[in-house]
Amino acid sequence: MDATTLGWWGVPLAILGGAIRVGTPLLWVSLGETVTEKAGRINLGLEGTLLMGAMTAYAVSLLTGNPWLGIVAAACVGTLFGVLHGALCSLTRVNDTAMGIALMLAGTGLAFWLGKPLIQPSAPDLPAIELGSWSTMPAVQAALGINPLFVIGVALAFAVHWAFGHTRIGLRLRVVGDSENAARAFGLSPSGYRIGATAFGGACAGVGGASLSLVYPGAWSEALSSGQGVMAVALVIFARWDPRRCILAGLLFGGASAISPALQAMGYSSGYYLFGALPYVLTLALLIGLGKPGPSDGAPGELSLNR
Repeated sequence: MDATTLGWWGVPLAILGGAIRVGTPLLWVSLGETVTEKAGRINLGLEGTLLMGAMTAYAVSLLTGNPWLGIVAAACVGTLFGVLHGALCSLTRVNDTAMGIALMLAGTGLAFWLGKPLIQPSAPDLPAIELGSWSTMPAVQAALGINPLFVIGVALAFAVHWAFGHTRIGLRLRVVGDSENAARAFGLSPSGYRIGATAFGGACAGVGGASLSLVYPGAWSEALSSGQGVMAVALVIFARWDPRRCILAGLLFGGASAISPALQAMGYSSGYYLFGALPYVLTLALLIGLGKPGPSDGAPGELSLNR
């Protein structure tokens, strides 16, 4: 039984399921980048970190038979990339943007090189949370098989939002991101907080990569990320640096990516490639629509886009 059994009701159901599957890595990467940018630093190397996380998670899951160990390993690799980016950007005359692009290329190339032996083997996938067991329709069961990393990501987004306003480290991180001079006046180390924030962002990007290789599409290939690491930077602007809005941003772009496969499952292949380009068109539209002279609403004062 396929999606056509449900008629047109299968389209929104498929889009909902696809929004969660595709939106999970976007949620994790944009959430991590939100924390990084809250500290006044931009990391454009997330595409490389995402791919390294995906490759590492798949390799560890294949070797150990435990996908959760793969996720932990992906987070550790992402943390290392984040610390490297943060430490290098703390040096004098090192530009965040240029360093991010360099690490993106390095991470992408390293993931492709190390991941060549992983293209054929099949690693254990991360089991889904089955919310569609009440139905006998495979299409409903597949759509309501929720990625556990999505649930964890939603909880983490609300936890980070709370931490920004109610914990000492969250408030200090915001001070560092808004005014380096004020942070130094309070005796804080901007470099230390930014390295920590970038490490957290890298860990989240690594987990987002693990979602790609262990959940959807659930395999390792060189075209796995499709630019989602770069797209997540635009989603942070769309979310106005609010961790909770990263959930909406991830679902919105995940749903846009799911429209084309949903229509194809219904037997409508006309315009398949046009709908497939929709997430990238949305990203471009957001950058154009939200771009304006002067500081962006909600943007930390120390970000380069405000200078």
